[in-house]
Amino acid sequence: MRKKSNLYLFLTAVAAVALFFAGCKEKKQKVEFEELDYTHSTPVKNSTLFGLCGEASAMNTLQLLTDNGDTLNLSIYKAKEQNKVHGGYSCGDRMAVMTNENHTEALLVINETTLLGNWLMLNPLDGSSEVGISLLEGGIVEGINQSILMYRAWRIFNGQLEIQLTREGGGDEDEVNHYDIIKLDADSLIFANTEDRFEYYRQH
Repeated sequence: MRKKSNLYLFLTAVAAVALFFAGCKEKKQKVEFEELDYTHSTPVKNSTLFGLCGEASAMNTLQLLTDNGDTLNLSIYKAKEQNKVHGGYSCGDRMAVMTNENHTEALLVINETTLLGNWLMLNPLDGSSEVGISLLEGGIVEGINQSILMYRAWRIFNGQLEIQLTREGGGDEDEVNHYDIIKLDADSLIFANTEDRFEYYRQH
């Protein structure tokens, strides 16, 4: 009986250790933006509203069920006219929206659900291979066939796509690049700033 009891205790201990390390691995995979040190010249508040697209959304109206528990019915007519609705929208999609002060009109709409996935482009150095990025839930970003850049995190901040990374040979300091999304749909992603422009196609 003692041998069986000892064996039971040993197996229980092994299972507990395995669960502990599995939990640690899961925690490391998720990136919480509030824990990152984003440096701005002055503190800047993220005015982006995040939430889910509601079932009452229509052709020129986006119902946003915000993370704060509010339900907003936003006109997106002007945003559509100015090509500021990126990635479309359907019920249940994760949305990032910039609005007017009264929260009655959407100025910029980004479908984060559409934004997720693997995005590729031909290698600008030789054109013989593909490079890209993988945007995942929880702010996780990974490089595809990119050994020089070590990607850290991504988020939407005040309507812009922010990507945190470290460059090989650039020391241990992280840099945060800000981009305006130019185009986003099921197959294409284009974003740019004053220095760079990236045009990707989705990996299927």
